[in-house]
Amino acid sequence: MKNYDLHCHSTASDGLLAPADLVSLAAQRGVDVLALTDHDDTAGLDEAAIAAASNGIEFVPGVEISVTWENHSLHIVGLRIDPANPALCEGLASIRSGRLARARRMADDLAGVGIGGTFEDAIAHAGNPNMIGRTHFARCLVERGLARDVKGVFRRYLVRGKPGYTPHAWPTLESAIGWINGSGGQAVIAHPGRYDLGPNVLARLLGQFRDCGGSGIEVVTSNHTGDQIRMFAERARQYGLMASRGSDYHGPGETYVEPGRIPPLPESCVPIWRDWPVLVPSA
Repeated sequence: MKNYDLHCHSTASDGLLAPADLVSLAAQRGVDVLALTDHDDTAGLDEAAIAAASNGIEFVPGVEISVTWENHSLHIVGLRIDPANPALCEGLASIRSGRLARARRMADDLAGVGIGGTFEDAIAHAGNPNMIGRTHFARCLVERGLARDVKGVFRRYLVRGKPGYTPHAWPTLESAIGWINGSGGQAVIAHPGRYDLGPNVLARLLGQFRDCGGSGIEVVTSNHTGDQIRMFAERARQYGLMASRGSDYHGPGETYVEPGRIPPLPESCVPIWRDWPVLVPSA
């Protein structure tokens, strides 16, 4: 069976590796089919596709779109998208402009508790300044010695109720799914185990996601436990959704599971790639 990793990040958003270096690492770790799914931007796809051909692995163009649903911030992965689709391009551009405004508010909030100059530092950490986000702020605070690692910064400063958390209205779930489907892609709920959703809210999300044209759930990802994998496999079956698999790799030292080094999908799942054409890497 091929080793699919359908969720990874590069310096085009908040990853630590350039797209070509990410692809090379994935090839070294035995990945056969890789999707680059940077946050709200497709700038790294061309470089990644060329590197995939050079490394002899199949490449899937993707993106991870931030959405707001019932006051929850969620991520929707788009797979096999057309990055040149006008509606998708316009939608992602609108999100990126909102990211810059949010980053300035975050910096102001941190300055209010005595942590100044973070906007400039976070920009310096962003390979793509238009994609500045919480991870870039977290890296600069680690560099300042305010926490041991990025996860520690999030817990102390950047999650809801902490001084650096800034609420933001992302596009709707319906909009993100529409952009993805309109570009010829498939929409997948990313790492659902990360969201603080009770059973009833999760059921409502999955029903609305399916009814809006969503295709799948990320059943296997680096931060899902065995119990969560089994639970989301059952939810996929229950709601008639396909299952995806991705490491959500961001870079060395930040994601403990390297590309492709995640469990297989449970046998009960219908893989998101079931009906994909065979992708042959170009020489």
